[in-house]
Amino acid sequence: MQFVEANGARIPAIGLGTWELRGRTCARIVEQAIKLGYRHIDTAKVYENEREVGEGLRASGVRRDELFVTTKIWTTHFAPNDLERSTKESLAKLRLSEVDLLLLHWPNPQVPLAETLGALAHVRQLGMSRHIGVSNFTVALIEEATAVCPEPLACDQVEYHPYLDQTKVLEACARHRMAVVAYSPVARGRIKNDQTLAQIGQAHGKTAAQVCLHWLVQQNVPAIPRTSKIERLSENIDIFDFELSDQEMREISQMGSAKGRLTDFGFAPKWD
Repeated sequence: MQFVEANGARIPAIGLGTWELRGRTCARIVEQAIKLGYRHIDTAKVYENEREVGEGLRASGVRRDELFVTTKIWTTHFAPNDLERSTKESLAKLRLSEVDLLLLHWPNPQVPLAETLGALAHVRQLGMSRHIGVSNFTVALIEEATAVCPEPLACDQVEYHPYLDQTKVLEACARHRMAVVAYSPVARGRIKNDQTLAQIGQAHGKTAAQVCLHWLVQQNVPAIPRTSKIERLSENIDIFDFELSDQEMREISQMGSAKGRLTDFGFAPKWD
C-alpha cells in the first residue's frame, strides 16, 4: 500500500467507499476488503451504515492502529453542539474511541463556517478524531476554511475521475498541504467501456478501472472506489505494480472537463 501525506495525516492511497452499502452486505464487504489489504475505510453519518462498517472492522481481525477510518458529519449537524453530539453518535455506532479522519460532508451556508470549523477543531482536540477535513468544498471555500480553522485540514474529499477536471481544487489543496481524496473515482463504472483507458490498460495488462485508479494515485490522490462485489475489491487494489508514462498521464487528463460532474444533489454550491 502507498500513502499520501497531508498536514500530518498518512492516508492510504486506495480505500473502500461504502455509500449505498447496507446491512450484512456492508459488513461483509468491509471485512473482506481489509482481509485483501485495504486499510482505508470511508463512511458517513448520512450513509446510515456506520454500525455495519464497525462490524466489518472488528470481524477483519486487523488491529485498530493499522486501519484508517473516515466518517463525515452531515450538514444538519453543523452547529457546534450538534456537531459534537453527532460525532459521539458516529463513534458509538462504529464502536471506536476515535476516527482517523472526520470531515464536513458538504458546505452549509446556513451556519457560519468559522463556527462549524471551530467545533470540528474542538472535536479533534477532545481526541475524537486524529485528523479533520472537508468534503465537496470549492476553491473559494477551501481558502475560507483554511483561514478560519484553528487546526490544520487534512483533505478535501471531492468527486474526481478522468471525465472531471479538478485542476483548480488540486492546486488550492496543494497550497495548503491538503490532500484531495477522490470519490466516484471510476465515474460510477462508466470508465469500463472507455476506449482510451482500455488501450492504455492493454499495454500494462490492466483493466480500464485499474488504469483510472492508478492515474489518481500517481497524482498523490487517494481514491475510495465503492463496490459490492468481492472480485472488484481485488481488482481495485491491484494497481501498485505498474507506472503510467507522462504521455499516458497527459492523455487521460485531457479527457476531463468542468462539465464532467456526476454528483447532483440539487443543492450543490456553484463550483469555481
